[in-house]
Amino acid sequence: MSIERWEIDSTRSRIQFAVRHLVLSKTRGRFSRWRGTVMVPDGDSSRATVDVVIDASSIDTGVARRDEHLRSADYLDVKRYPGITFTSRRMKVEPTGRFQLVGALTIRGVTHEVTLDVEPRDFDYERFSATAAIDRRDFGFTGNPALDSGGLVIGERIEVDIEVEAVRQPAARVA
Repeated sequence: MSIERWEIDSTRSRIQFAVRHLVLSKTRGRFSRWRGTVMVPDGDSSRATVDVVIDASSIDTGVARRDEHLRSADYLDVKRYPGITFTSRRMKVEPTGRFQLVGALTIRGVTHEVTLDVEPRDFDYERFSATAAIDRRDFGFTGNPALDSGGLVIGERIEVDIEVEAVRQPAARVA
């Protein structure tokens, strides 16, 4: 059996998120330090696995004070949980060529199954876009004052947007 190994090029890729703030607007951010691999056994992309590790302290919303708060024990608690991980478990391929990548997302030591909707884009690099939505309460982000108007200061749904370019590594053979 041969396994194709692809390293995700984090300089050409991105992991971004958005969450509702004060009902009407969205706060957007990204993670600037992370790494990942895609493993494809025998050239069969339907059996591919993906592993990603994100440096939680690299969160960047463009507002230093907010970023420090997001790194605190109130949110990501980066001192206790420096990494956010995603490990794929299975893939569901659609006839259109799109697929759903189902995996374990771990934030703050809490793991939940998440489905990424993936759209491949093949060029010289292995490229794909992925989106997902997670409920922040699933990972222990529960504090949230209500507004006088009835809405919440911070929305419960976090939208995740990922763009990936991966570079094929030298071939490996497994006996």
